[in-house]
Amino acid sequence: MSNHLIINNISPFDLALTLDCGQAFRWSLTDDGCFEGIAMGKYLKIKQLENSIIFYNTSQEDYDAVWKVYFDFDRDYNEILLKASKNELLKSISQNCGGIRLLKQDPWEALCSFIISQNNNIPRIKGIINRLCENYGEKIEGGFTFPTAEKLSALTVEDLAPLRAGFRAKYIIDAAKKCSSEINLNSLQELTLDEAREILMKIKGVGPKVADCTLLFGLGFHSAFPMDVWMKRAMAVLFDNKLPDGFEYCAGVIQQYIFHYARTNKITFEDKK
Repeated sequence: MSNHLIINNISPFDLALTLDCGQAFRWSLTDDGCFEGIAMGKYLKIKQLENSIIFYNTSQEDYDAVWKVYFDFDRDYNEILLKASKNELLKSISQNCGGIRLLKQDPWEALCSFIISQNNNIPRIKGIINRLCENYGEKIEGGFTFPTAEKLSALTVEDLAPLRAGFRAKYIIDAAKKCSSEINLNSLQELTLDEAREILMKIKGVGPKVADCTLLFGLGFHSAFPMDVWMKRAMAVLFDNKLPDGFEYCAGVIQQYIFHYARTNKITFEDKK
């Protein structure tokens, strides 16, 4: 397949910020200014040029069925930014990162990835995930798919030694066993946020932050609000530990704006803590 698909006038959208803001770990920037990665079992090479987005070797059918959903293109982010602009602080925070969109990832991949992300840095997270996929994923064009919970459930902690995942290996195995038997991740979408979070936290090593990342980035709970060190510091410094009223329905989007602001202004936060 050699056809390329060009999508115009998706606004707001910043491809680089969306793929490199810490919500997904299998995308990399190529020398020709494209991003490439594997998501939802498919390889994609993609590039943004001003108001156009080029999906290389992508059919309209794949775009409609996979990538439009993955990049959340049907959601009206202008409405969220308009609402944020009425709060002076959120307006300032969102000015340089309003192009971030929430990726709708495979729930199992999101859960496993954020288990791996605990007490970790992004290069090492990517390395562990790449080794996991190379060892236990399926070979496709461009690389390897993310291994299923069913496949990993048959492994032992010792089998994961080549990943160099440390203490996280036992959590990966427990998550795989539970998600291939007693926990149906997709069915969590039918529950309330609190109910779904409680079920995810039955998995060893899954606390509120990993659960909320899974719910936000893998299951479409846009009211989830993951809290890590940066977010706790940002919320304390900027918002007195409380999100402004009226943003509950899109709290996860606002969280990404604040998280990006916190990471890019870390010296300021360190000075104020």
